[in-house]
Amino acid sequence: MSNRIVLNETSYHGAGAIQEIAAEAKNRGFRKAFVCSDPDLIKFGVTGKVLKVLDDAGLAYEVYSNIKANPTIENVQTGVAAFQASGADYIVAIGGGSSMDTAKAIGIIIANPEFADVRSLEGTAPTKNPSVPIIAVPTTAGTAAEVTINYVITDVEKKRKFVCVDTHDIPVVAVIDPEMMSSMPKGLTASTGMDALTHAIEGYITKGAWEMTDMFHLKAIEIISRTLRGAVENTKEGREGMALGQYIAGMGFSNVGLGIVHSMAHALGAVYDTPHGVANAILLPTVMEYNAPATGEKYREIARAMGVEGVDQMTQEEYRKAAVDAVRKLSQDVGIPADLKEIAKEEDVQFLSESAYADACRPGNPRDTSVEEIAALYRSLM
Repeated sequence: MSNRIVLNETSYHGAGAIQEIAAEAKNRGFRKAFVCSDPDLIKFGVTGKVLKVLDDAGLAYEVYSNIKANPTIENVQTGVAAFQASGADYIVAIGGGSSMDTAKAIGIIIANPEFADVRSLEGTAPTKNPSVPIIAVPTTAGTAAEVTINYVITDVEKKRKFVCVDTHDIPVVAVIDPEMMSSMPKGLTASTGMDALTHAIEGYITKGAWEMTDMFHLKAIEIISRTLRGAVENTKEGREGMALGQYIAGMGFSNVGLGIVHSMAHALGAVYDTPHGVANAILLPTVMEYNAPATGEKYREIARAMGVEGVDQMTQEEYRKAAVDAVRKLSQDVGIPADLKEIAKEEDVQFLSESAYADACRPGNPRDTSVEEIAALYRSLM
């Protein structure tokens, strides 16, 4: 059996990195950008930082902003129509996972029109052509969509999210500029940062994990646990650390998958529109406890990466508890709710559990599970 690694072609890291967008566009012969960004980023001038780079370089563009926090099939469909009418030949995605996921779906459908039914992209759709070229500019330190082969779309009609996994959707250029993240409010910084930690931990313990991805994930856990508190306080070091840590986590999990923290979070997002990072952060410690028996010695390394001292002198039970406690403490320190009491309803638990079990991330979970066991996990947090 071989292990595959897929990464984006080019990435730029560091303050001021957005200035590289113009040179990349010109060097690649692009003519007009289709800029995907959500309304709030436009309203608060974040998108404008990139538009200024395009303006200063004399590069044409058109802005598309019909994008929700949990992007929908309708967001993609109207985006495809807008792209076709725009005369654009590449996409600049500015934002968090919502903008980048919408851009990926649009780019794939434009290049593969036989998949115009957005639902047909669920899972590993057999697309033949690479997406319209995407330059991805994250404004949150969390999803790592700029370096992954995944995107998630919400089916409002069926109250479910579906995961799409396609090597053809990966952006050709990723621009990770911590200055684009400096205006994020504390709550969003915290939730997206915990999303990144969830990527790193689930990617490290997933069934598909191997040495190269372990390297990415452990480094990401170390950086995120060290810098997230500072990022929430908007320190320069915190922002820079989280920008890098979330990207490294994406390099790993994109190639080996995740687990039921994400499956359960996707269900919550589809039913209640719960912010994805908040759902992950609430679920992560509890699901880690559930998964512990199937993780061998890996929680020792998670605890070590999170700065826990003396792990080599601990028993297996002790270092597993130490890893979970470190995650729970970090989540608490950055202001994440401790449970689902204000989110989930008992009458929805069966539907949530069935949706989570059917989710594309579930098979990668290190411990085999069931609808009933997932329901018990939800209830334990209610």
